[in-house]
Amino acid sequence: MMRSARPWFEKEISGCSLTGFINEDGKKVSGEAIIQSIALMNERSNGLGGGFAGYGIYPDMKDLYALHLMYDDMAAKEETERILNESLFIELQENIPTRKTNGIHHPPLLMRYFAKVDENRLFEMEISEEDYVVQAIMNINSRIKGAYVFSSGKNMGAFKAVGFPDDVGKFYRLEDYQGYTWIAHGRFPTNTPGWWGGAHPFTLLDFAVVHNGEISSYGINKRYLEMFGYQCTLMTDTEVMAYLFDLLLRKHCLPIDLACMALASPTWSEIDHYDGKMELAKAIRTVYGSALVNGPFAILLGHKKGLVGLNDRIKLRPLVAARKGNTLHIASEEAGIREICPSPDKVWSPKAGEPIMGWLKEDYQSEFESSRIRISDREKSGPMYSVPGLC
Repeated sequence: MMRSARPWFEKEISGCSLTGFINEDGKKVSGEAIIQSIALMNERSNGLGGGFAGYGIYPDMKDLYALHLMYDDMAAKEETERILNESLFIELQENIPTRKTNGIHHPPLLMRYFAKVDENRLFEMEISEEDYVVQAIMNINSRIKGAYVFSSGKNMGAFKAVGFPDDVGKFYRLEDYQGYTWIAHGRFPTNTPGWWGGAHPFTLLDFAVVHNGEISSYGINKRYLEMFGYQCTLMTDTEVMAYLFDLLLRKHCLPIDLACMALASPTWSEIDHYDGKMELAKAIRTVYGSALVNGPFAILLGHKKGLVGLNDRIKLRPLVAARKGNTLHIASEEAGIREICPSPDKVWSPKAGEPIMGWLKEDYQSEFESSRIRISDREKSGPMYSVPGLC
C-alpha cells in the first residue's frame, strides 16, 4: 500500500534555501542573478523570510561603514540617531530605496547611514575601530526598543524582509546594485518567529551568514559569546553564527579553515586518525569547545575578501558547489546554480565539515602572506596553516 502524501501541516525539517557566488576576478554583476537563483528554490521557503547580501555595492562610499537600520516608529529612529551622532561621524543618511511589491507587507522604516569613527575617541578608549563599531551596534540592538542594525560593513549591505526571497529582492531593487559576491536565503522557520529582523542574512561588520538548519547548541554558544561582549537579542539561533565568525576570524585571527574546524569539529575518534594535524585538531577542539555548533546546518559566509560554504560534521543539510572559470557557486540545490550557470566546468558535493572557499584573487595572495608572517614563529611546533586569516 502506498504511503499517503505528507500532510501540509507536518513540520518541514529540511527547508530553507541558500545560494551564493563570488567572481574571484572582482567582476561585478547586478543583483538580478542572485534573485533568479534563489527564486528557483521557492518551494524550500514559506514566505516568512528572505534576504540577500552583496559585496562591492557601495564603491563611492567604500571607506565608510554602511549601517542599514529598521525602525518600528519615529521614536526609535530619533533615539537611535542621537546615539549614532554621538558615536560616529555620519557622512550621509537616507532612506533605503524600495518599491511597492506584492508579497511584502507592513515594512518598517528602513534607513541607511554612511559613517566613520572619530580616531581621537579610539585613542582615548584604547579600543580598535571595529570593536568600537560593534559596541555601538550591540548598544542599539539591545537597548533601543523598535530599532535594529541589520547591516554594518564597509562596501557591502544586507537586505531582508518577511516574504519570499524573490519578492524581497524586487522590494529592495537589487537590480540597481553591482557586486562581486552575492548570497541569498529563503526562510522556512520552524522554531523561531517570522519577523523582519529574523530573516537572513545575519551580519556583523562585513561578515554575513545565511543558514539552513537548527542549532541545538545555541544556549552554550550564546553564553560563550556573551563572555566576549556579544549580545544575542534577535530571537533566532543563526545570530550566533555571525558573531562566532567575528570572534574567531577578526578578534582571534584564526585562519578560516581553523575557524570552520572549531564550528564543525571532527569527533574525538576522527581526530585520533588525523595525519599531521592531530595535535592541532585536538587543540582547536579543546580551546573552542564552546564554539562547537551542534545540530544540522549548512551555511554560507560572505566576507569582504571571499565566500565560504560549510556543512555540519555529518552533513545533515544539502550543499552543492560548482565552478565556472573565475566564479564559485554554492547552493542548496544544483538546480539553483544551473539556473544562472547552465554549463559549469565542475559540480561537486562538499564533504561534511570541510569548508569550500572562494577568494578575490588579489586578496588571497596578500592575506596568505600576512598569515604566514603571523605564524612564522610557530612553524617548528606544528604544521603550516593552509588558508589565510582575515586580520
